[in-house]
Amino acid sequence: MRHYPPVGENEGKEAEVATMFNAIAQRYDFLNRVLSFGLDRLWRQAAIRRLGQLEGRCILDIATGTGDVALATLRFNPSEVVGVDIAEKMLNEARQKSVPKKFKGTLSFVNGSAEQLPFPSNHFDAAIVAFGVRNFENLDAGLCSIERTLKPNAPLVVLEFSQPSVQPIRGLYQLYSRFILPRIGRAISGISGPYEYLPDSIGVFPSGGELLNRLEKCGFTNTNSKPLTCGIVSLYTGYATGKINPSVSESF
Repeated sequence: MRHYPPVGENEGKEAEVATMFNAIAQRYDFLNRVLSFGLDRLWRQAAIRRLGQLEGRCILDIATGTGDVALATLRFNPSEVVGVDIAEKMLNEARQKSVPKKFKGTLSFVNGSAEQLPFPSNHFDAAIVAFGVRNFENLDAGLCSIERTLKPNAPLVVLEFSQPSVQPIRGLYQLYSRFILPRIGRAISGISGPYEYLPDSIGVFPSGGELLNRLEKCGFTNTNSKPLTCGIVSLYTGYATGKINPSVSESF
């Protein structure tokens, strides 16, 4: 019996993903540190650097989870940071984290879907999705929705797991993610579903050039990708053009 959401793009997936992450919200940060050997922090820092100049800017963090990325951007003094996630218990964890006293801008965490972002068009100066696009119910609709909210030439940075292409790294990674990681996740959180879902969802996710094509289809230009840590994760970057009609996501 399946104990986790269907992988890939599926109708009804979003609600199941929210339920899954709500179930592990209180242990999520600790599990991330343990299961990634602390590399998740370095990966997020690399993604934030890809956003470029943040001082005085409005930043959108989609699939913010417990707010690690949103909070990490505050030291660059943006004027506004908005974290969005479909899992309310994850957002509650984010809201409980401390905010640097010197931060003078606005920080908010909003329950919402990437596919129907509740923000005006051309509002944000940059957007980031860290380990979240795999969970979109409809990838194109989510990417187009993000593009709509961005100002022309504003960057979108996507940080996501990928498949290493070089042996023996690929074989070791698959062994760890399919057999060891779920057992550690179950031992710490009491449930294994989210950590069984992880390798399956990585396996079907349109990574590399295919994801760049999807970004371009949704109005992004100057797209590029960069593998990190032997290809275990990848950074994708694209720049909004404002040429996609706001209603385009409804057609997917």
